[in-house]
Amino acid sequence: MLLGCIGDDFTGSSDLANTLARGGMACVQFCGVPDGPAPEGCEAGIVALKTRSVPAAEAVAASLRALAWLRAQGCRQYLFKYCSTFDSTPEGNIAPVARALARALDARAVPVAPAFPALGRSVYQGHLFVGDRLLSESGMEAHPLNPMTDPDIRRWLDRQGGAPVAHLPQAVVAAGREAIRARLAELAADPAPLVVCDTVADADLVELGAAAADRVLLTGGSGIALGLPENFRAAGAIRGGAAPWRPVAGPCVALSGSCSTATRAQVARHERDHPVLQVSLDDLLQGRMTPAAAMDWIAAHREGLPLVSTSAAPDAVAAAREGRDQAALSAAFEGFFAELARLAVADGTRRLVVAGGETSGAVVTALGLEALEIGPEIDPGVPAMRTEARGQPLGLALKSGNFGAEDFFAKAAERLGR
Repeated sequence: MLLGCIGDDFTGSSDLANTLARGGMACVQFCGVPDGPAPEGCEAGIVALKTRSVPAAEAVAASLRALAWLRAQGCRQYLFKYCSTFDSTPEGNIAPVARALARALDARAVPVAPAFPALGRSVYQGHLFVGDRLLSESGMEAHPLNPMTDPDIRRWLDRQGGAPVAHLPQAVVAAGREAIRARLAELAADPAPLVVCDTVADADLVELGAAAADRVLLTGGSGIALGLPENFRAAGAIRGGAAPWRPVAGPCVALSGSCSTATRAQVARHERDHPVLQVSLDDLLQGRMTPAAAMDWIAAHREGLPLVSTSAAPDAVAAAREGRDQAALSAAFEGFFAELARLAVADGTRRLVVAGGETSGAVVTALGLEALEIGPEIDPGVPAMRTEARGQPLGLALKSGNFGAEDFFAKAAERLGR
């Protein structure tokens, strides 16, 4: 294995796998830390964890276990992948995990690059933008688990504790890889192990990746991986890329637990032509809707590409959560989708389309999936994937909330197979 990656959720990990596969690397996404060695021919291994919203100490411990496994696979370079909207809290988990990995690898001047300009995320003067809005004005300030109320990534990392944070300004990045490499070398002598990198175009990420070819640790969104395959290709290390995609035939079910603006628009678009079951928090807590009842509904609408959704507008989510234990509510939603996914696969579902990072993590964990083959891109940041569940092939699409075109659910079902 050449590149070892640690993702803090399942959808973000598949986004990273998609970027690396498009760059020509043979990728496998692992669901948690594997028990045995990576399959032969795996050039980029992504260990997908569910650590974005857990206590910081737990996230650090899980990430270090993943690092130990990746090091045993002989990786030359490591990447800690988090969301391009920097989903975290003032307590963690991005800085604690990044610093723990840096200490373990004796890494200095570790790039912090959440940006992916092609998907509307850019960093300028250390501030993260979503489109033309500051992160704190993009809707992320109302995120139910990780509200992002400060767009200054340097300040956010500093709140999460540890050594001071350095900054690589746009003027240096725009000067190209040699200037970037020189500045990172200078910063490596500084006490600050983390360097927030301005990146306003995808070309900046390519140059940053090229400049960081000799750095043992990188951190960022999936965009930081744009320039990495070429480093390994130039070194003659990449062999042949991914195996041909094998579509999966059989019934398809879509599940949506994301409340992002993009996902809500996708649910509304899907409802024009396909059956949608909308489930509220009160439905779950008061027992009006159960996984078994939702499965009965799916069975009755099997031919119409059924979608079960808990997606709702932020004000409705806030009202439903007010005065209630937030951890218990999240567990209720995740438990619902976890059991529903188990029932659907047991009933013969062979293609699953899942929207939302926490929802995807719950589904993957519930199904006991171990490794995912990376296939063709469905929409930017979302690949088709193939695995096995209950001894049968399973096509899988795991979508971060803000990703995908309005027709994503139907498009994903078709790309997975028929």
